Amino acid sequence: MTKILVIDDELSILETLRMFFEEKGLTVLTADTGTKGMVLFDNKAPQVVILDIRLPDANGLDILKSMVKKEYPAKIIMITAFQDMETTILAMKTGAFDYLHKPLDIDQVEQAVDRAARIIEIDQKTPSLKVFSDAAGSLEIIGRSEKMRQVFKMMGLVCTRQVNVLLQGDTGTGKELTAQAIHRNCGCKDDPFIVFDCSAVVDTIIESELFGHEKGAFTGAEQTTRGKIELAGNGILFLDEISQLPLKIQGKLLGFLQRKEYTRVGGTRILKSNCRIVAACNQDLSTLVDKGLFKEDLYYRLKVFTINLPPLKERLSDLPLLVEHFLNKINRELGTDVTKIQDGVMQRLHRHSWKGNVRELENTIVQALVGCRGNVLLKDDIDRILDQHRLEPVQGLEAFSLAHVEKNHISRILSQLAWNKSRAAKLLQITLPTLRSKIKKYGLRPD
Repeated sequence: MTKILVIDDELSILETLRMFFEEKGLTVLTADTGTKGMVLFDNKAPQVVILDIRLPDANGLDILKSMVKKEYPAKIIMITAFQDMETTILAMKTGAFDYLHKPLDIDQVEQAVDRAARIIEIDQKTPSLKVFSDAAGSLEIIGRSEKMRQVFKMMGLVCTRQVNVLLQGDTGTGKELTAQAIHRNCGCKDDPFIVFDCSAVVDTIIESELFGHEKGAFTGAEQTTRGKIELAGNGILFLDEISQLPLKIQGKLLGFLQRKEYTRVGGTRILKSNCRIVAACNQDLSTLVDKGLFKEDLYYRLKVFTINLPPLKERLSDLPLLVEHFLNKINRELGTDVTKIQDGVMQRLHRHSWKGNVRELENTIVQALVGCRGNVLLKDDIDRILDQHRLEPVQGLEAFSLAHVEKNHISRILSQLAWNKSRAAKLLQITLPTLRSKIKKYGLRPD
């Protein structure tokens, strides 16, 4: 049974909240000062605390700081009659679960308490994941599926051979990570790894960026500058989005690959480089060759060894590993402590189309952790994030059923009224108990 502690100097609020939640079968403790509240907090260990910002003997924010330092994982809902941005930010930053304004809307208070209690219950039922402390693991390519095992084999082979490599795969499949892994595991690991994004540089300076330029080669060239090829030395030059390279520069790159020689822009001296080219493309280069948009000779020079990286939708069996990996990585980066995954999260992730592939998955988890108010990755948060940029496909006639229409209509009205159930019930022309029943029936929750 959930135990609630209410700390407020307004006796009417204490009595109202006590009666309301006791009628729902919850245990309610009350205190009209911060000192009494802390004594009850330490002795009674409530799961949820409703705490006023301004108390006669203490600042609610100071009490909040003391409570969040305790080992007991209570969810603390701050309430205040003074609405200002700085206090709200400070309360949430300190560790408040929610922040509500007076005069209190009993529906909003109930929603906050219900959500806090549900998260605590999920937390207690959900086992923790393994936690890794090795930050170098963020560079690891994760996967045990058959397609990824084949990719790893190809990477192992190419690490022992000094040949150019072409990485092909959709956006977000991990082409740069693959290039970095090749670099770490081949004989040139102590030499530079230089990245050049062919799509991020304007055509007029691409040649200078790649091959360098001599002093006075063009307006503004005040000194001789080394290009990426020269900077790579005996290491690897990773050419991302190679399909965006202009045809003129493709010709000069082809000459370099054939002879390992080049000249800087504005120069005549022939320079040599032993750098290895690893190129990446999110399109089929052979198709671009057929269209005359990519030089055929350069394509054959690059594709000496080709590794095709599978989209996430073709390796969904790797999802649990990827999610666990990203949770550990993002926890380190954001200072969060989300070590549990609610039942149903993996099933929801499996149903998503993942057009952005592994990168989209990582961004989704980042979004979920930024807004997380506990240490459990919740299905509700994943649903909200994925549904923001995706419409569920209509399957048969179920989307046109009366239940489906009613659910969407009630959800829309509640959202428009900021989940004020009393106003929503009046607008829907149903009783408040009926509305509560339908909310429970359809599993509706605030965003």
